[in-house]
Amino acid sequence: MSVFNKIFKLSKKTAKSLLNNKPPKKLLKTELFSEEDKAYILKELTNKEAIERRESLANQINTEDDWQLVKKEITKPVIKLNRYYAAVAVLVACLAVGYLIKQNYTSVDAPQIIVNNIEVGSDKATLTLEDGSQVELGEGTSFESENANSDGENLIYKKPNPKNSQIAYNYLTIPRGGQFFVELSDGTKVWLNSESQLKYPVSFVEGDTRKVELIYGEAYFDVSPSTENKGSKFKVYNNNQEIKVLGTEFNVKAYKEEFNVYTTLVEGKVEVGIDDKKEVLKPSQQSNLDLQTKKFKVYEIDVYNEISWREGIFSFENKNLKDIMAVLSRWYDTDVIFENKSIEKEEFIGVLGKDQDIVEILKTIQNFGIISDYQINDKTIILK
Repeated sequence: MSVFNKIFKLSKKTAKSLLNNKPPKKLLKTELFSEEDKAYILKELTNKEAIERRESLANQINTEDDWQLVKKEITKPVIKLNRYYAAVAVLVACLAVGYLIKQNYTSVDAPQIIVNNIEVGSDKATLTLEDGSQVELGEGTSFESENANSDGENLIYKKPNPKNSQIAYNYLTIPRGGQFFVELSDGTKVWLNSESQLKYPVSFVEGDTRKVELIYGEAYFDVSPSTENKGSKFKVYNNNQEIKVLGTEFNVKAYKEEFNVYTTLVEGKVEVGIDDKKEVLKPSQQSNLDLQTKKFKVYEIDVYNEISWREGIFSFENKNLKDIMAVLSRWYDTDVIFENKSIEKEEFIGVLGKDQDIVEILKTIQNFGIISDYQINDKTIILK
């Protein structure tokens, strides 16, 4: 039996064992990974022993025969298998492929890399205080004020003063190649993705509706319930869209260069509205607001693919290469040029770690046959 046969047998066995553990119905309904699954994924991505094991297997691969098996097996789970099972199987397959392509780096057909100054994204942000001054936050820094403190990875605001009747705003701006977590004064938790900006009160006024604005970008909200805030409601604004929070956890994606705003409900209930139109979302539903026509529609989606970014994972399903590279360009703070325009609509299905080097990712996409070649020049990626 070839090495890749063994790898895929292991991946299927692992996936089946996870299914037999019978995760909670709620988990299956929303198609999210359990904590055990997440721990397994992160371990496989970062564990030194797991990496060495895969490197050892890669050295035994019969490249020609086993590569055909890889392509054949990877397509099976997406089409035929339970999606929960498929996610695990595809992950293991992608991890294995990542180490297969390592052997091709020295091939005569390998792309010429001129200069690679592309770094993996990290925790960093710019905090604009109520007086207009700015503070740079990031790994290795610390900040403390009368209202908040930061260890360089998180920004935590203090509980509101019941006597406070004045509203002062802070802005948290995440650059390309960054991400950050902030806990607001009411206990609401917000994860901000690359190239995003959030406006919020330093301290909410007791009894008043709690209002924040996602000026642009992507944010995941875990909202502190009204029962813990004297019954005050919570609303998120973006452009002309208003989101009234009736539950707890949801994701909003509204990037500056895009004409659509996506709101994805994970738990609870939210009401999405624009002008006099309103829709109430249920878990595993997403609304798509077209900013040009002011119309929006609601549909069922795979929640995990939308929110995996905050767990340190990119999960792509039925996404075209143009959209995928838009996501990667924000995280790696790079520009992307499609020399071959015809490949923009090519679709890629896979799971990638946010801590992976960009060359690993590009090589994986190339070995799937989606691109024929690529080149990196300083902080620009050219796809061919």
